[in-house]
Parts: sequence; structure tokens; C-alpha cells
Amino acid sequence: MPEYDYIYLGDNARAPYGNRSFESVYHFTLEAVEWFFDRGCHLVILACNTASAKALRTIQQLNLPAIDPLKRVLGVIRPTAEYVAESSHTNHIGILGTEGTIQSGSYELEIGKLHPSMTVTGEACPMWVPLVENREYNKPGADYFVKQHLDHLFQLDPHIDTIILGCTHYPLLMEKIKQYLPENVRVIAQGKYVAMSLSDYLQRHPEIEEKCTKNGTVHYFTTESPEKFTQLASLFLNEQIDTNKTIIEKV
Repeated sequence: MPEYDYIYLGDNARAPYGNRSFESVYHFTLEAVEWFFDRGCHLVILACNTASAKALRTIQQLNLPAIDPLKRVLGVIRPTAEYVAESSHTNHIGILGTEGTIQSGSYELEIGKLHPSMTVTGEACPMWVPLVENREYNKPGADYFVKQHLDHLFQLDPHIDTIILGCTHYPLLMEKIKQYLPENVRVIAQGKYVAMSLSDYLQRHPEIEEKCTKNGTVHYFTTESPEKFTQLASLFLNEQIDTNKTIIEKV
């Protein structure tokens, strides 16, 4: 959807969110949402599984009606849950995510609503994000941590035939993950499904879509060092970007 204008905010100064409490993640996420609203955004995507798991529902139900009932905040878990049925034959799904995402049970809840017959098993992989952010994801040392968690996941449920990468960092580990999986197991990275869901959402909600400006621009902000962020972002984007530092005000 390159025609739209995007503002990206990485709260890198307080990341990772995965091992933080529900209360901390909620407050940090609410601060970020209000930061976007102050800059004229009408639609905010929580492009983080932990924030989607721990903060989205409360912000939607408690905060949005008071802040601005015409604005929207969406997450990344439900879009993934909507599409998972088409990939599984056994109806046994595995979730790989941060401790916060797995402990929240959000995937079990969302998939259970849409596909009650499915069995969902989660495995927390706390070392995987540091592997990516320290550029160790494609080195031999990563194999131990990848194999360890995949082996444990299949010990919990050997019938899994579809695995969701429930963290935005994990696709960079895709090649190593595939090395330790049976051939019949499919791995789902969320990006495509979140984008498809967003496109569908905007078609169904023209009152939101018409508020989205379309100049094809992307502006990046971080709460940490712009130089550090730009270097790390190149792993995901395969291009050089300009990054600005910002401060998120306390709510």
C-alpha cells in the first residue's frame, strides 16, 4: 500500500517489551498511541505482538472513547488468526513469541473465537529477539536456541502442522527455523496477513480511509539513538532510511 503516508515510531529506548509487565506495556503503548494522535494520525497499528496482546483491548475499550471515538487502534494478532485456518490440515497450531505474548494467551483467545476446533500451543523464545538485534541470527550460535524451542514446542504437541511467528523479529530467523522443522510444517510470517487485513479494513471503513493522506511518504522516529536505529532497520528494510529522535511524553 505504497500510496499512503506512514509515520513509524520505535520505542527502542524501552524495548524489548516482551518481558515487561502488563501494566508497563499498557502505559508505554498508550503513550505511543497518544504521540501518534498528536501528530494527526487517525489510524494506529500496534505492529508488535506484545503490545497487541497486553494493551490493545484496554486502549480500544477504555481509552479511545475518552480520547477520540472517531480514531482507531488495531493490532497484529487478530489478522493473523483470521488467516491461519487456510494453512492447517491437522487443526493444530504452534505460536512462537515473546514471554509476554505467550503468557497473555491472546492467540489462543483470538483463534478460539474464530476457529473453535483448533488446538493452539505457545512457546516463549526470549533469546530470539536479542539474537536478531545483536546480528547473531544467521550465525551458528543461533542454532542452539532455535532448535531448543522448536523441539520443546513439538514435545508439547507433535501434531502441529502450522507455526505462527508471533514476533516481528522472528522472520529474520526463518531459514534456521525451517532447518529444524518437518517438511510438512508451514511457517507463517505475519507481515503479509496484517497488510491484507489492513487493506480490507480500509475498504470496509471509508470514513477512516478518507482521512488517510496519500503522498507516498514514510517518516521514521525512535526514542533511542537514530544512528543505532537506522543501522538495525536496514536488516528489515534492505534500504537506508533517515531517522529522527523523539521523546514520548508521559500520559
